Amino acid sequence: MELWGQVLTPEGLRSGKLVFDSRIEGFTPGKAPERFVLPGFIDLHVHGGAGADAMEGEAAVRRLARFHARHGTTALLATTVTAPHDDLKKALIGIEAVRLDRAPGEARVLGAHLEGPWISPDRLGAQPPYARPPEQGEVECLLEAARVRVVTLAPELEGALDLVRLLASRDVRPQIGHTAGGFEDARAALEAGATGFTHFYNAMTGLHHRAPGVVGAGLLLARFAELIADGLHVAPEAARLLFKNVPGSYVVTDAVAAAGMPDGRYPLGRYRVEKRADGVYLEDGTLAGSTLTMDRALLNLVSWGDSLEEASARLSKLPAAYLGLTDRGAIAPGKFADLVVLSQDLEIEEVYVEGERIDPQDAA
Repeated sequence: MELWGQVLTPEGLRSGKLVFDSRIEGFTPGKAPERFVLPGFIDLHVHGGAGADAMEGEAAVRRLARFHARHGTTALLATTVTAPHDDLKKALIGIEAVRLDRAPGEARVLGAHLEGPWISPDRLGAQPPYARPPEQGEVECLLEAARVRVVTLAPELEGALDLVRLLASRDVRPQIGHTAGGFEDARAALEAGATGFTHFYNAMTGLHHRAPGVVGAGLLLARFAELIADGLHVAPEAARLLFKNVPGSYVVTDAVAAAGMPDGRYPLGRYRVEKRADGVYLEDGTLAGSTLTMDRALLNLVSWGDSLEEASARLSKLPAAYLGLTDRGAIAPGKFADLVVLSQDLEIEEVYVEGERIDPQDAA
């Protein structure tokens, strides 16, 4: 197959022809249409979409993977919420089934992001109230149920640092989030092997000049952090501050089942949340995930001051680097042909997942 356009190569945007099958075969410079060919987006924190919640099992994971593929996400981590053990195990079994057997039209599910249950009961955000300290038996059981790639945890919990060390030894990325801890708790977790921060700024202790908190630890010490770039969870100026201090910061959607749906009530684990306009909320007004898609996140980043190349890196190159992926995240020979074709106005025209063309207009 061939695509002509302004292709984002490792050397920058270049006009020409891209040749690929399931993987990139080569690039030839030449005069091409004024449209952009970018690496496919990689979303490392997504709960749902098109009415489906990852906690509901395999069919729901497939539905959300189809939905997000049509918005440029070519690979993702299906993300759980804090829940009773049996609910989590069931969800992970469904995620693993999709990881092992991608169907046509779906984004590639790389594995699971466990957002909890080992988080602070005082910083639940929109998480259901099943937070608990880590227990060895449960940890092992959940890690055996699926390919878990990321775990969000609160470092101040009893046993949390031992959990960080265990996860790091299993090639799982421990992330600091949903935490009431302070600067020293975050620093201890980073020293033990924590690698990132979950939805930076949200559900963590903020920055004060006499108590720098987890936010202060991230701004000073982090190499990577995820950010929800919907303009509701974090102000654009705060996003710029993070990007300046943590160059490895990447974008996630934290999308829930309400993404792509009309206003109404939708599942989030054992909760029901309400979509109103572009936001999703609990009954008390707490933000409960987002309706963001990665194509919209790209537009937001560009409007906040990123170049197209910088914005693309935060949606592709940097999340791939964070997970240690060498076969995705850039357009280069040998890598999977995960591609997003955008108009001059940065609207999606075509999407390719491992060389398979996905029509953005098809129903998910």
